[in-house]
Amino acid sequence: MFERFTEGARAVVTGAVGHAERTGADTVTEEHLLLGLLDRRGTRAAFAFAALGIEDRRDSVVRALADARRRGGLSQADARALAGIGIDLGEIVARVEREHGEGALRSGRRRGRPWTGHRPFAPEAKAVLVDALRIARGRGDRQIGDGHLLLALVSRPGVVAEVLADHGATYTTVERAMYGAASGAADGDRGDGGTDSGLAEAG
Repeated sequence: MFERFTEGARAVVTGAVGHAERTGADTVTEEHLLLGLLDRRGTRAAFAFAALGIEDRRDSVVRALADARRRGGLSQADARALAGIGIDLGEIVARVEREHGEGALRSGRRRGRPWTGHRPFAPEAKAVLVDALRIARGRGDRQIGDGHLLLALVSRPGVVAEVLADHGATYTTVERAMYGAASGAADGDRGDGGTDSGLAEAG
């Protein structure tokens, strides 16, 4: 499937792997893919981030993701569901951290020495890549660009989509920012620095 990725999309994936390595994570996750997207400049996804004001609020996005890691990867929706049955997730996190130290519930990170071996993609991250292919096909595009990766992230339930939605990035707002109300991908995925010239025009 990676042969169908544009140069820009491949750079996002490479950046995601880099984020996983730097944080000592066992796997490459949806969060790492988002960080890889946020690192890029001059891309279609970067244009959407700028248009939606997320580029200027990157620190807020990163803090929200860190808060979710402290909750063991549970989303705010999960916290509300637990509250509905009388379980205070915030109190549980506080209690565990009092006993075992801050960040004790964080998952996906090895303790001790950093791991420098190959990192596989978590199932959820793999699903994002597959969804990006599905979205590209649905738009009539022959290649998968960074914009398709972003649309895949905001279309899947979970912490990353929730954090992005809290910052104004839903599937609808992202699609509108990248493609306009009705223009589709008529100009190709030029957001990848011109590397998407092979994209088919989609109405």
